[in-house]
Amino acid sequence: MKAAFFRQHGGPEVLEVGELPDPRPASGEVVVSVRAAALNHLDLWVRRGLPGLEVAMPHIGGSDISGVIDEVGEGVDGWAPGDQVVVNPGLWCAQCEWCMRGEHSLCERYGIIGEHVAGGFAEKASVPARNLLALPTGYEFERAAAAPLVFQTAWRALMTRASLQPGETVLITGASGGVSTAAVQIAKLAGATVFAVTSGPDNVRRIEELGADLVIDREQENFSVRVWRETERRGVDVVLDGVGEAIFDDCLRTLAPLGRLVTYGATTGDQGRLSIRRHVLEAGGDPRQHDGESIRVRARDGSGLRRPAVADRRRGTSAGPGARSVRPAGDRLRLRKDPVDPVMPALSMTRART
Repeated sequence: MKAAFFRQHGGPEVLEVGELPDPRPASGEVVVSVRAAALNHLDLWVRRGLPGLEVAMPHIGGSDISGVIDEVGEGVDGWAPGDQVVVNPGLWCAQCEWCMRGEHSLCERYGIIGEHVAGGFAEKASVPARNLLALPTGYEFERAAAAPLVFQTAWRALMTRASLQPGETVLITGASGGVSTAAVQIAKLAGATVFAVTSGPDNVRRIEELGADLVIDREQENFSVRVWRETERRGVDVVLDGVGEAIFDDCLRTLAPLGRLVTYGATTGDQGRLSIRRHVLEAGGDPRQHDGESIRVRARDGSGLRRPAVADRRRGTSAGPGARSVRPAGDRLRLRKDPVDPVMPALSMTRART
């Protein structure tokens, strides 16, 4: 078969187009005659070489594949030559703890077609039958191949991890990329208000056509300031980011209290910084001051939950004779001079939030 492949990592110059042996289906696999294969940024990273990634050479890239089943391997039921399909690019073992919990992307042996094994930049590709989805009659192969990697990533990020709800607001960065264009459509389908960040007037128009409520050109203004203004200083409920280090702080600044940031990549670097006080304690709310939780704790009286551990006791003066102050175990104790009585040290506790 004819294929596009490389024999070593590097730039575009390492790519070759030539003949390689036809794949044969192993047990549980099918061979797909490829009609379309999408080019993702992942393919560029794999070609350049990723830390810790070892692939058999020559390597065929291409994670997103659509086509027609050409051959069926042993043990495959429900599929036959001639069926039109699109391929889920994820590979999982179906046996480890995470697979048994339905978290296939956390599989101990997780892989991706086109990254860890040969992909679809060829006339034929061998893939697991459990990764197949039937194409509706008349659905374009090109459109089908453009969907799996980006739409699955966007759906998991927004709907599974961020639990995006109708009526919430979401900020999507790098909005002209594949995952982000999918995310804009998914967020609108979920009933959210969508703010999107991109660059250049052409990209702005394209993202507006996908349904974003507000598209911000980052070359013209600071997106975090604009979002802050548009939300009347509230911020957004969800941020979806794949840019990483260059805009990480601005992404955090746009979050509302109890907001969620989900990242699926770090194209500008992976060293983000955050303020624990601002983004964890203040944005997350004070964990000691939720009345509903206080009610639930009181409802468990007698169950062993209400036994505060006292580290030591102090006899005080301000509350009258016999009054005592206590210090819960785990708190830090500081002595300071009381402004009213400079002779009597007063107790000041600072709770260690853990």
